[in-house]
Amino acid sequence: MADHNVPVAAEAHQPAAGETHASTEAHGGAAHHEEPTAFGLTPPMWIALAMVAVFALLLWKRVPALIGKALDRKIAGIREQLDEAAKLRTEAEALRSEYEARAAQAGAEAATMLERARAEADSIVSRAEADAAALVERRTRMAEDKIAAAERAALEEVRTKAARAASAAAESLIRDRLDASADKANVDATIAELGRR
Repeated sequence: MADHNVPVAAEAHQPAAGETHASTEAHGGAAHHEEPTAFGLTPPMWIALAMVAVFALLLWKRVPALIGKALDRKIAGIREQLDEAAKLRTEAEALRSEYEARAAQAGAEAATMLERARAEADSIVSRAEADAAALVERRTRMAEDKIAAAERAALEEVRTKAARAASAAAESLIRDRLDASADKANVDATIAELGRR
């Protein structure tokens, strides 16, 4: 499509070798080329025209509105995700607070249970000490009662043995000192004494 407009005068005139060299030197050492054109427009103009056409087509098809709608949908989706994240964060904080409260309550209950267990242990120890003291006192009293009973029994036995010994000694003395004639005199004296009364 490109229509290269080459000057007709240049085609008709074929310079000689010396002339070409001279014109090259006259133009600063480089040959001058003109830009190709199509329908009288240069390549930068075609690029600009194509860009204008693309933008016009984009506007005609409402691409910016579609892009805006897509961005709005994307923004709405991001907002929903942010709202959901905020909701999840709130729930997580509520759960954390609940677990902290439960942990504190469990700690308080453990402290209460420990205190109760200590009180029960102290009560059991004091009760055991009281029971042991009562048992010791009861056993001591029983031992003292047994000792007192044994002392009384021993004393009775000693008294009985002493009485028997005294009785045997008196009998032996009486037997040795009193015979039948002395015995008769004693009986007569006693009867005479009774008669005087």
